[in-house]
Amino acid sequence: MKTNQIWFVTGASRGLGLALVRQLLATGYSVAATSRNLAELRGTVPPEQAGFLALHMDLGDEASVQQALTAAVTHFGRLDVVVNNAGFGQLGALEELTDAESRRNFDVNVFGLLHVLRHATPLLRAQGRGRVFNIASIGGFTGAFPGWGVYCATKFAVAGLTASYAAEVREFGVQASVVYPGYFRTDFLTASSLGTPAQPMAAYQAVRESQQAHEQSINGNQPGDPEKAAQVLIEVSHAEQQPLHLFLGADAYQLADQQLQAVQQDMQQWQAVATATDLAVNA
Repeated sequence: MKTNQIWFVTGASRGLGLALVRQLLATGYSVAATSRNLAELRGTVPPEQAGFLALHMDLGDEASVQQALTAAVTHFGRLDVVVNNAGFGQLGALEELTDAESRRNFDVNVFGLLHVLRHATPLLRAQGRGRVFNIASIGGFTGAFPGWGVYCATKFAVAGLTASYAAEVREFGVQASVVYPGYFRTDFLTASSLGTPAQPMAAYQAVRESQQAHEQSINGNQPGDPEKAAQVLIEVSHAEQQPLHLFLGADAYQLADQQLQAVQQDMQQWQAVATATDLAVNA
């Protein structure tokens, strides 16, 4: 694979973003990497490394996003691959989460991603080529996780907007994928990356059990290797036609299969009634 691609990766100071940046640099790619915490990013990836540009970017500030993208293009001359990886998890039953907690998750996971697309797309469109990977979650394909309703809603939004975005930019030579990772062994479930409700309600036993399981049992025992996930993204970036839907991990495939079967079952069960809804045609 040719390694002359220039990548723009958000949320690069930890997790999948960090694994991707390290692997790209190790194999000769050029990378503009962003983080809210520039010192943390520079501490994990030495800034003097060739082909690496560390940038501060606040996803909640559209001007900051535009400045980071402008700096990347000024430095490298172009961008070939954009990875919208930045985001965080928000636990809590829909009833117990405050409006501010819910909106904060959407501001980062959805509107922050939109800020990047809004300012990266003119660059990709003008050059007539480009690849985009929007990192969602298997929770953006199936929402059957008690306590993850708002987070799943943000990732369902990412899936929906990516599908429309891919259709919009296809004529300009730009391809886009929504990526659905399963459980990968990153710090996603640690206290520094996971939001929890300020006002938990004891009535939601299933939510509390889910929260405890994710914080204590699943955290640190996730089956997925982020280094291998990064390898998949790099390989797909060179495919002649990248997939619109990219599932990562055996667990993601299993959960997706279960969701597809459940949808098909519901459709078949109610098809006769639900499709008899057209306006009557006079003989």
